[in-house]
Amino acid sequence: MLGQITPLLSRGGPALWVIAALSVVTLALILWKLWRLSVLGAWRRARVESALTLWSDGQRDAARDHLSGRPGLRARVAHAAMRALTGGVAPDPAREETARVARAALIEARTGLRALELIATIAPLLGLLGTVLGMIEAFQALQDTGSRADPAALAGGIWEALLTTAAGMAVAIPAGVALSWFDSIAERLSHDMEDAATRIFTTGPRT
Repeated sequence: MLGQITPLLSRGGPALWVIAALSVVTLALILWKLWRLSVLGAWRRARVESALTLWSDGQRDAARDHLSGRPGLRARVAHAAMRALTGGVAPDPAREETARVARAALIEARTGLRALELIATIAPLLGLLGTVLGMIEAFQALQDTGSRADPAALAGGIWEALLTTAAGMAVAIPAGVALSWFDSIAERLSHDMEDAATRIFTTGPRT
């Protein structure tokens, strides 16, 4: 299969090689992001909900211990809020500390999205650049042959030039879809962290 791909990439020129490299980077980035979000508990909310239930029932130590050491982003923020309130910190500084932890968690949730955004932007541009360069080369060849121009050779040059545009779009579309999905997950995490912190501070630690 590699023997079939390599000549195709060679016919597309340097732009197609760059796009092929971007496709590998895109796939690796998407797989890494899926794994990372799974580790950070992007799709797990049950433990935080049970801790919030304990907190609302006045079992503040049990609620805090329920989230202690958990790697999930929601759990980190909720635990930071509970720890600040049960540690004798005044409400305003406790809110500031919780907001600091939440901002760091959100940055972690969005790690890698800039790279996907960049790939989704430049891949079609690289494809267009390759097409323009290929068309210039095809028409230069047509000019050199003059009246002896072969329409079949011209058509071959044109489809080779258009190959880079198709490849660029093939990379940009999944990158854009993945970016939108990961961004929606980050927005959901942000909402859940804000909601958990609000519920903790509204309920307050009971004795």
